[in-house]
Amino acid sequence: MNLKKIPRVHSITKEEFLRDYFRPQKPVVIEGFIEDWPAYQKWNLDYMKEIAGDKTVPLYDDRPVDYKDGFNEPHAKMKMSDYVDLLKREPTKFRIFLWNILKEVPELQKDFSYPDFGLRLMKGLPMLFFGGRDSYTFMHYDIDLANIFHFHFEGKKQCILFNQDQSKYLYKIPHSLITREDIDFANPDYDKWPALKHAEGYIAELEHGSILYMPEGWWHYMRYLTPGFSMSLRAIARKPKHLSKAIYNIFIMRHFDNAMRRLKGQAWIDHKNEQAISRTHKKLGIIAG
Repeated sequence: MNLKKIPRVHSITKEEFLRDYFRPQKPVVIEGFIEDWPAYQKWNLDYMKEIAGDKTVPLYDDRPVDYKDGFNEPHAKMKMSDYVDLLKREPTKFRIFLWNILKEVPELQKDFSYPDFGLRLMKGLPMLFFGGRDSYTFMHYDIDLANIFHFHFEGKKQCILFNQDQSKYLYKIPHSLITREDIDFANPDYDKWPALKHAEGYIAELEHGSILYMPEGWWHYMRYLTPGFSMSLRAIARKPKHLSKAIYNIFIMRHFDNAMRRLKGQAWIDHKNEQAISRTHKKLGIIAG
């Protein structure tokens, strides 16, 4: 894959962000923007254990999608205090995914503010994501194709991004938001996945206080290089084609996929995985070996 480093800026004005990144839909890492937030000083794993230790949190790992799994259904649950202990004790594949802090721990709202980047942020949906060393998310894009501001806290995280126009190279699973789950985007096997050689994307490493802006509907793969966590704030997609795709995903695609899982079981999952390869190779004129 051809991966460029995501540009980095130290702080940024609303006008600069809109002109240089939002309107052209380009990613950027913003440093030094949240140093006046209480969260910048307070938010670490120990603090999360202290303030939310008694909360039961949903956990996900990197197991392949199973037809019995519902849409975004967790693989396990655990008390936050036990989960933080696990993160600090040893590598684990368990991650917290889409945990709504506004609903679960209202006190945390006092530690941050909603920045004015010129976009209307959805204030009811601040989501936290946690992971242990070497845990990762599958390459995916969000169902609503939102503009995403990803604030990272504690540790380091690697992020790989692709525009939607690169989907033809990524072995996208039909009727889904993910690529083939057996692709290691950190170290891809080009003999097995030859189309990836043509993909052009971006890469960045986030540290405490970094903000990653991901444009509308961009594919993203996240790997935790050390235990840590992030918060995402989002703004609705503005481009009509992205809005229409988001509506299709939410109201049609996911319900169709769930219905097919119930009807055909694992055969539906296996069929989609096969289609991801055959469709990708057919588009690019690749003859499978």
